[in-house]
Amino acid sequence: MKLVVQIPCLNEEKTIEQVINQIPKKIKGIDEILVLIIDDGCSDRTCEIAEKLGCIILSNKKNMGLGNSFRFGQMKALELGADILVNTDGDDQYPGKYITDLVRKLIDCDADIVIGDRETSKIEHFSPIKKFLQFLGSKTVNVLSDNSVKDTVSGFRAYSKEALIQLNVTSKFSYVIDTIIQASKKNLKIEEILIKTNRPTRKSRLFKNIFEHIKKSTTDMVRVYVMYEPLKFFTLSGLFFLFLSLVLFLRFLFYYLAGYDGLIQSLIISGVLFGVFLSLLGLGIIGDINNKNRMLLEEIIINQRREKFEK
Repeated sequence: MKLVVQIPCLNEEKTIEQVINQIPKKIKGIDEILVLIIDDGCSDRTCEIAEKLGCIILSNKKNMGLGNSFRFGQMKALELGADILVNTDGDDQYPGKYITDLVRKLIDCDADIVIGDRETSKIEHFSPIKKFLQFLGSKTVNVLSDNSVKDTVSGFRAYSKEALIQLNVTSKFSYVIDTIIQASKKNLKIEEILIKTNRPTRKSRLFKNIFEHIKKSTTDMVRVYVMYEPLKFFTLSGLFFLFLSLVLFLRFLFYYLAGYDGLIQSLIISGVLFGVFLSLLGLGIIGDINNKNRMLLEEIIINQRREKFEK
C-alpha cells in the first residue's frame, strides 16, 4: 500500500522542516510513504526546504485557498497511486507521530475517513467562547450530516482511496465541513482518534477573526447541505412562512365572522406570505431536479476516476 502525506503550505519556512521530519518513515502495512507539498502561493523558502528533504512539490499559480489546495492534492495523490492520503498542516499544529494512528485506524476499521479529534474543550490556549463555538459548530454539522463526529473542523485526517475517488470538494475556504457532509450523503465510513495538538506558531490565515470564521463556516454548511437536500431545506424554510400565513388568515377570518371590518391588511399579508411559501416550495422542487442531475454527473466523474486511477 502507498501512503501520501499531503501538506498545504503558505509561507511555512519556519516550521516545514520540523513537520516533514516528524512524518513516520515506516508504518505497518504501508510499503511506500510519499510527502506532497501543496504550494499555495508561497513567497518564502518553504518549497526550497521541502524539495531538499525529498518532497514532491505541487505549486498553485497563485493563492487558491485551502479548499482548492486540498482538491488539487487529492487528484495528485490519486495520480501518484495513493491508497491512503493523510492531510496535515504546515504550521506544526498536528504532531506527526499521530499519522501512524490515523493510518492504522483507517486500515483496521476498514474506514473511509479518520479524523484526529483534538478534544477542543481541553485545549488550554482556546478561549471559552472559541470552545463553545467549536462545540456548537460540530453539533450543527452533525445534525446536517447525521453524524456524531466530535471535531468536525479538524484538518488532521486520513482518507481511503475510495473516499478520494468519491469526494468532490466544492469550497474554496476549507474542505473539512464539505467533506464530512458529503461523506455522510455517500455512506462513507468515518472514524476518529484522540490527538493532542501543539501550541499555535502563528495566527490563522484562513480567517481574520472569529466572526469571519463563523460566516464562512456557516456559508459552507448551508451551501453543501442545500446542494444535497434542496427539497427538504426549502420545504422546511417555507413551512415557517406558511405558518405565519395561516395565523394571519385565521385572525382575519375570526374578526370577519365576528362582524369586524378593516382587517383586510391581515388577509393581504397572509396572501403574500403564502406566496413566499409557494416560491420556496418551487425552489425546492427545482433544486431536487438539479440534485438528480448532479448525482448523475457525479456518477460519471466517479466512474472516470475509477477507470483512470484503479488500474
